[in-house]
Amino acid sequence: MAEVKLSETRDLTRIERIGAHSHIRGLGLDSSLEARAVSEGMVGQTAARKAAGVILQMIKAGKIAGRAVLLAGQPGTGKTAIAMGMAKSLGLETPFAMLAGSELFSLEMSKTEALMQAFRKAIGVRIKEEAEVIEGEVVEVQIDRPAVAGAASKTGKLTLKTTEMETVYDLGAKMIEALGKEKVQSGDVIAIDKASGKITKLGRSFSRSRDYDAMGPQTKFVQCPDGELQKRKEVVHCVTLHEIDVINSRTQGFLALFTGDTGEIRAEVREQIDTKVAEWREEGKAEIVPGVLFIDEVHMLDIECFSFLNRALENEMAPILVVATNRGITTIRGTNYKSPHGIPIDLLDRLLIITTQPYTEDEIRKIIDIRCQEEDVEMSEEAKLLLTKIGVDTSLRYAINLITAAALSCQKRKGKIVELEDITRVYNLFLDVKRSTQYLMEYQSQYMFSEFGNAEEDEANVMIS
Repeated sequence: MAEVKLSETRDLTRIERIGAHSHIRGLGLDSSLEARAVSEGMVGQTAARKAAGVILQMIKAGKIAGRAVLLAGQPGTGKTAIAMGMAKSLGLETPFAMLAGSELFSLEMSKTEALMQAFRKAIGVRIKEEAEVIEGEVVEVQIDRPAVAGAASKTGKLTLKTTEMETVYDLGAKMIEALGKEKVQSGDVIAIDKASGKITKLGRSFSRSRDYDAMGPQTKFVQCPDGELQKRKEVVHCVTLHEIDVINSRTQGFLALFTGDTGEIRAEVREQIDTKVAEWREEGKAEIVPGVLFIDEVHMLDIECFSFLNRALENEMAPILVVATNRGITTIRGTNYKSPHGIPIDLLDRLLIITTQPYTEDEIRKIIDIRCQEEDVEMSEEAKLLLTKIGVDTSLRYAINLITAAALSCQKRKGKIVELEDITRVYNLFLDVKRSTQYLMEYQSQYMFSEFGNAEEDEANVMIS
């Protein structure tokens, strides 16, 4: 019989990817909205971060909606980092949607529909409803397993108590499975939603605080509930308007959110949903949570998209729009007219503009320290100094890209700390923009379809200088 070989598999869930902005934890501001020099992964850009913090406070206080902010600055000056910092500072309760301007031109729907969906992803609805729950401390869980395999399903009993009463409930197979998933045991305080059967573990009873075997560092202790076991409680659900749109416009309902098959949503569906949400607001059943929509590369939008943004910002349920660009005075896409940042003047007039400045040498060094820590790379002081010089002469992004490459070079020579030789080696292997342009100018004639005129030559010389 032939031997069966099992291929080695890797546990993909344990692989953690490190992104360009994975080190960002917030805006790095103190309680008085002053920017700390280095905090929460943010370095420098104190004026821009302080301005973003003011916007953030207005968002949290619900004082600002339908407004727009422009982050403008040279490439590699932390515009996306500030937007990510805002998202982290807002927390999970406030919706944050993000897209790049170029994405709109590759979707299987109209540009304005894609923008409308992005807008509604950034508008949250906090729906309040009363639900009947059973809340108490678990006294005992008894599960009767069938003696014969394949016999009737498991049954059991659950004993719950409050400070005033104690009741025994019969359990079916689904409830037994739910209790097993939540790892409920005697001494836990739980809540059971009567409508859905969902079990929520609230914590461990104070009366069981001496049971060290059932404790861990994250154990939360709560009081045993008082009063009746069955009670009505207010439950809050947070969803976005886009999620409500998809559920009401697709036959597969909520599953359409997972398949990505949202397609174009009819205007009538949105109107009905907006009317219903307005009714809930009047009745006190729901409240609107204006979130943040971040559009990177906003100069890639055309005049049609800009006209849509102008109109959409006037809607009473509009989110806060944050856009970013690294362009100067350039042509508005779809027209022959030039404008600052490639944005029409009437839309620019609505924007609060925050500018970012190039990083200093000291700030570049601090960012390299943070990235080395984030990417788990040990690097000598001399190597960090050289990488800082490279960042000043070329660009911060290029210097950061060399960190992982240098770490691999270090592994190749069986080293543990990245040294000068590793930085030098990868610097010679991978060209930056200036050296790449210089190489192209020297060997342009040997490339296919070479059309290098005087104007292009002057432009290339500017890039090198």
